Amino acid sequence: MSIVWPCPLSVDAYVAAGRDVEFPRPDCPSCSLPMTFWSGYRRPVREAGLCHQIFVPRLRCGRCAVTHVLLPCFVLAGRLDVVETIGTVLEEVVDGPGGVRPAAARADVFHATARSWLRRFSDRALRIGVSFAALCVELGGDAIAPFTEPARYAISAIRAAFAAASVMPGWASIGLWRFVSSVSGGRLIATNTDSPYLVVGKRRFMPPVHHYEENGAMTWKLTIKNRWHFIAGR
Repeated sequence: MSIVWPCPLSVDAYVAAGRDVEFPRPDCPSCSLPMTFWSGYRRPVREAGLCHQIFVPRLRCGRCAVTHVLLPCFVLAGRLDVVETIGTVLEEVVDGPGGVRPAAARADVFHATARSWLRRFSDRALRIGVSFAALCVELGGDAIAPFTEPARYAISAIRAAFAAASVMPGWASIGLWRFVSSVSGGRLIATNTDSPYLVVGKRRFMPPVHHYEENGAMTWKLTIKNRWHFIAGR
């Protein structure tokens, strides 16, 4: 399992620090007991067309006998490019008049790569939108009604949730898309189809999960789990 922490460092600063980054030590997401660092590995990340190798630590829970990966919030699970690049392309294509190709060119990524981001985001847009809209309300923001276009609704809900979270210590400074990576566990456009856990402060917030009724109508159920997962700025 990947745990994403709200890292305030730039990619260059993170790379330069190597293993000397002041990594947080979150509790186990399953049993809530403290975990210990358990080696780590290096993974590539691309920013502004340049690839870097970053160190990613692992943590181990003694009770559960499992390890977890601790990712900085500037990456998404299974994606090479930093989340700001991915998010900027999504915003430009969804909100702007241009298409994928010019947005990809401005971001210095392959057209096919950018299209894969948009395809995955669009496939999950309604679920993402409802998830972040529910998080926004949980944080004291205004409710956002779904739009006709799911992708635009998802982008608007993400922005609203970030605005609501920005009044809490630590979140405003990391920026919109690092916030998204942090609270979604880095799985915004992951290949799984399950709703992600959204994590803010001491709460693990589980967004609405769709349920199909016998008549085929889709309903949503909201569940909040009051369990430790991560504290921003810890």
